[in-house]
Amino acid sequence: MPEKLKIPLVYLITSLFIALSIYFVIKDLYWAAFIPIGILIVLMYLYSFDMVFWLVVLATPLAVNIRDFDMGIGVSLPTEPLLLGMLILFFIKLLFSSSLDRRFLKHPITIAIFINLAWLLITSITSDLPLVSFKFFLARLWFVIPMYFVGFILFKKFENTKLFSWIYVISLIIVIGYTIYNHSKFAFNEEQGHWVMSPFYNDHTAYGAILAFFIPVMFGFGLDKSSSKNIRILALVFSGILLIALFLSYSRAAWLSLVLTFVVYLVILLRIRFRWIITFVVLFLAVFFTFKFEILDRLEKNKQESSANIIEHIQSISNISSDASNLERVNRWQAALRLFDERPVFGWGPGTYQFEYAPYQRSKEKTIISTNAGDMGNAHSEYIGPLAESGLLGMLTFLAIIVLIIRSGIRSYRRAERKDVKILSLVTVLSFITYALHSLMNNFLDTDKASVPFWGFAAIIVAIDIFHSSKDKKEEEEVQ
Repeated sequence: MPEKLKIPLVYLITSLFIALSIYFVIKDLYWAAFIPIGILIVLMYLYSFDMVFWLVVLATPLAVNIRDFDMGIGVSLPTEPLLLGMLILFFIKLLFSSSLDRRFLKHPITIAIFINLAWLLITSITSDLPLVSFKFFLARLWFVIPMYFVGFILFKKFENTKLFSWIYVISLIIVIGYTIYNHSKFAFNEEQGHWVMSPFYNDHTAYGAILAFFIPVMFGFGLDKSSSKNIRILALVFSGILLIALFLSYSRAAWLSLVLTFVVYLVILLRIRFRWIITFVVLFLAVFFTFKFEILDRLEKNKQESSANIIEHIQSISNISSDASNLERVNRWQAALRLFDERPVFGWGPGTYQFEYAPYQRSKEKTIISTNAGDMGNAHSEYIGPLAESGLLGMLTFLAIIVLIIRSGIRSYRRAERKDVKILSLVTVLSFITYALHSLMNNFLDTDKASVPFWGFAAIIVAIDIFHSSKDKKEEEEVQ
């Protein structure tokens, strides 16, 4: 453009902007204030795609879910529209450039994700409610593609693997401050602690799961001597804030997941081989199902209700005789197993559990919080839910993703030569394990709050495995 035209063009654009602003104000069209933001985001999509990724990570803890129960539509703003835009642009870019690393495409985790997505698509076609299932499948795509596929590309740069957690936690600290302030108005009472994080999190269990998720990685950053002293101090301060917030969340599942993750840390530290861990898990499940009636009979003798008293609240974890929350989980799991018994291969369709389970409840198992309306959550398990919705293969493919991510994380930790890579590998996999354990009792991967860190950390683990760890064959064999 000729120099003599640049200044008049600036004046013209400025004049148009002022004129339009005055017009919108006169007409009370205040939503127009978001137009410049929209234009800026479009420019970011076109010229700085990575900035959209970081914007999503920053916005996720602060996102608010807008739901219309009559139409059955819900969207988390602003993250899900941004993720959908990233999904569309990613596929457009893929049409013109096959820039994905072949090692990434051949990685066992990527293959497992492809198989899981393919099976979700098949079971969406065979679904009892195809519209619901295809909406679920699309939502899964806009979580997996931006966070896992785009994330992997960004995590080739080692600094970005740490930046992901810092950006998420900085926003999460804002939510924590808001939550603690609200909670303080009720003297940190246990009952009010279930909802004071609203509207950012729908209840204390989802909030607690994410708090537990980021505690190991923040502690790891605090102990990483390759970072500056100020960064380490800030990481430890954030770790303390996360621990306080977790305690005040009264989320028993989150507490338990963090304690069990510490046990896993000791197992890793003792260098127990991965196959022995899997063997132990299989034996544990076999013993549980063999003596399940005796175990359940023992648990039913626990009458301790959830309480503001920390000891009593912990004791209530195993109460399946009178605690409504625990009993409702059992009710949902039993209904899910009955749904699976009826359709063991293809299931009822992804995302359909909440619309199908009501007739499969039994009156003796229902609780004071049971509902037939499909508006009180799903199967309360990331493993049992897919069993009902996508059949046995749906659960096994998701379980394969979990196992492969943990295995790759431990392998990277053992192979890493650099101290900072070793620490990051360890704390990343430990953070991931907190959610893998929490998933036994709750499921939040249909929300951006959990899916963004879940798939983002999966991408970090794969990037470390491919780019940032060594190739020591002896160490690799020890994990087998």
